[in-house]
Amino acid sequence: MTFENGRVLDLSEPRIMGILNITPDSFFPGSRFLDIPVALDKALEMLENGAAIIDIGGESSRPGAEKVESKEEIARVLPLIKQLRSKRPDAVISVDTYNSETASAALSEGADMINDITGLRSMKMIEAVSENHAAVVIMHMRGDPSTMSRMTDYRDVVGEVSSWLLERARRAIDFGVDPDRIILDPGVGFAKSAEQSIEILKNIEKFKKMGFPVLVGHSRKSFISKITGTPVEERLEETISISTYLYLKKVNIIRVHDVQEHGRIFGILKTLNPCGEYWGE
Repeated sequence: MTFENGRVLDLSEPRIMGILNITPDSFFPGSRFLDIPVALDKALEMLENGAAIIDIGGESSRPGAEKVESKEEIARVLPLIKQLRSKRPDAVISVDTYNSETASAALSEGADMINDITGLRSMKMIEAVSENHAAVVIMHMRGDPSTMSRMTDYRDVVGEVSSWLLERARRAIDFGVDPDRIILDPGVGFAKSAEQSIEILKNIEKFKKMGFPVLVGHSRKSFISKITGTPVEERLEETISISTYLYLKKVNIIRVHDVQEHGRIFGILKTLNPCGEYWGE
C-alpha cells in the first residue's frame, strides 16, 4: 500500500499496529498518554520495536465511554501527529476517530490512515478519506460505545458481519475511496458477546477471502476474561496467544498495546515460518 506522500505500508506479511491513546479513560491504563512528550517517546519506541503503524486515539471507545467533542479530540491528537511526523517522516500514522472534522485535521497534518470504528457511517467521513487519498479501516460495530453491548442479536455473526463490511467497502468505493486503501476490521468486542468474538476469530480466514486486507484488534479486551478470568492488566499472555494465531492465519494488521513483546514474538515466528505458511482450510 503506497500513499500519495510516498510512504509505503508493506502488507505482504502480518504487521503490528501500536495503540497510543491521548485519553484519560481508555480501558487499558497502560495505553493512556496525556503528556505529549511522553506520548512521542512511546510512539518512537513502538516504531523501533517493530510497529509498522502508530494508531493515535483521542476518544475512548470502551463500552459506556462518554463522547468527546471533535474540538477536544483534535486538540489531543494533532500535537502528537505534528511532532511524530517531524521526528519520523517515514512513519505510517493512523488516527482512531469517527469524527470527520478530526479526520480532516489529522490528514492535513500528515496522518496517512483513518481507523473508523463506525465503519464509514458518516458521508462526511467518506468525503474526508476520499479527498485526502487516505487509507481507511472500516470496522463493524452496531450502535455506539454507550449502546453496543445491548446490540448482539445475530443469527450468523460471521455471515452478517462479513456482508456488512463488504457493503460498506463497496459504498466507499462508489463515493471515491481508493479500493487499494481499504482495510476491513470485523470489530472483535464491539457489539459482540465474548462467544461471538471468539466465533469471529475462529473464522478469520473467511474475512481474509473478502478481497481486502484485514485488521484485528483483540488486545487485552474483555472477551478474554470470559475465557481466563484475568483483569485487563494481566491479559498480556492471552493477547499474545491470540496474536500468534492471527499471525499464522496471515492476518494483515494486528492491533496491540504491547508492541515490544509482539515484535520479538513475530520475529521468531518469521524465522521459523519464512515461507508464510498458515493454518488454512
